[in-house]
Amino acid sequence: MSPTIQTKTSCCSKVAKISVLRAPAGKVQERVREAMELADWQAFIPRNSLVALKPNLGLDILIPGAISAPWVVEGVIKVLQGYVSKIYMVESDQVVVNAEKALRISGLDKVCAKYNIEWMNMSQGRFVRMQDDRRLILKDVYIPEILTKTELITLPLMKTHNKSTITGALKNQWGCLETLRHNFHLVISQALVDVNTIVQPRFAVMDATIGLEGNGPKSGIPKEMGLVLAGADLVALDAVASSIMGFNPAQIEHLNLCARHGLGTNDINAIEIAGIGIDDVKTRFQPARHNVISFLELALRKSTIRWLVFDTHLFRLMCFGTRRYYNVWDMFYGRRLRNRVLADSHYGAQWR
Repeated sequence: MSPTIQTKTSCCSKVAKISVLRAPAGKVQERVREAMELADWQAFIPRNSLVALKPNLGLDILIPGAISAPWVVEGVIKVLQGYVSKIYMVESDQVVVNAEKALRISGLDKVCAKYNIEWMNMSQGRFVRMQDDRRLILKDVYIPEILTKTELITLPLMKTHNKSTITGALKNQWGCLETLRHNFHLVISQALVDVNTIVQPRFAVMDATIGLEGNGPKSGIPKEMGLVLAGADLVALDAVASSIMGFNPAQIEHLNLCARHGLGTNDINAIEIAGIGIDDVKTRFQPARHNVISFLELALRKSTIRWLVFDTHLFRLMCFGTRRYYNVWDMFYGRRLRNRVLADSHYGAQWR
């Protein structure tokens, strides 16, 4: 571990401007460029800087909409090349998810090879200590060192989440914490304020070509939306995304909390939307419920035997059981969902 260091200087936008564009399968990368330009990305990313791209690889089973897709990520890389000096692609392991395997399953390993992008599994790299008693929860925490040396562009997905309603631009930084970040699940909104304050993402491009509804973030149902969103105000982007998904952003706890702590605006009426309007693409996502694993985890965390489950070797057994659960889920449900997208959706070609 390295000594304590301070966070980077913020360059947050004073005006919330979010772009929303349709991105048909044959024009995804073109629309990614247009969305980034409409949201003035160059105002937030210094020329010749080092950039870290943070996709969402929170599942090492191929479920379209649950993990980042190659076309959108490649589109972002093509915009940045020639403007920044170097691009890294970063993600972290979870206790039941291998980020290396997720990278290969998503096809992003081939994107990295094609454009000479350096892949970094942050769980296996160096960490630096970040201390600040003014934070809500993460007063003394370790953050991947790479994030202190780069400008972070976060590449979230439009999907539901059983603990935070949606997992979007703000929640995508969950993977910037150490592997045992699940210990903050009971205070997830406060932790999201802190981690976004520490790593300070500069810009976000949301892949909403295929979203995920139902029991996200893993065992949900792919939902084709055909959109890309972009902006520097992550709270505003998530507010727009949640509105498109049929949720009220004012009722999403972590959006409200992040807005109150100066990370952006959660007021839809105060957001300038470039491209197409919310009402033109608004739909209704089936909200996430707790699956067996999520329900059991939260119940145990609130119980008097919490220490026995999470602070002893019994935790390894729990992780083993969780992994088997998702394997069985994939066998009976995930495979059918995956095959349907690969066969019927124009977006399926990027995984085939």
